[in-house]
Amino acid sequence: MSASVQPASTGSTANTACKPKNTIPTVKHGGGSIMLWGCFAAGGTGALHKIDGIMRLENYVDILKQHLKTSVRKLKLGRKLVFQMDNAPQNTYKVVAKWHKDNKVKVLEWPSQILDLNHIENVWAELKKCV
Repeated sequence: MSASVQPASTGSTANTACKPKNTIPTVKHGGGSIMLWGCFAAGGTGALHKIDGIMRLENYVDILKQHLKTSVRKLKLGRKLVFQMDNAPQNTYKVVAKWHKDNKVKVLEWPSQILDLNHIENVWAELKKCV
């Protein structure tokens, strides 16, 4: 992220335009970010969870335990659930696969890094436009 200073429209001359009293600070290339876990289905949206700090493997399994199960109940999916992940590193660890298996969560097999086929990436893009 970088910051720049834009001359304010104060009617000042070129000699004074860049003085601090005549400038307005701006931020370019973002201004911060947050990490979210979310899910949705044809019938609506599930949980949206804000992740504090760095996503760690333990955090991801806890999110699945708490928010995926809640979302499945809210959306009344039952055993119809087919879970699609973005294949981020924490999603591909054996402990996550074991959690899916132990909880009878069917996972959609598909190649990683194909963002235009990943529906949640399209949702995040739309959310960014609105924020």
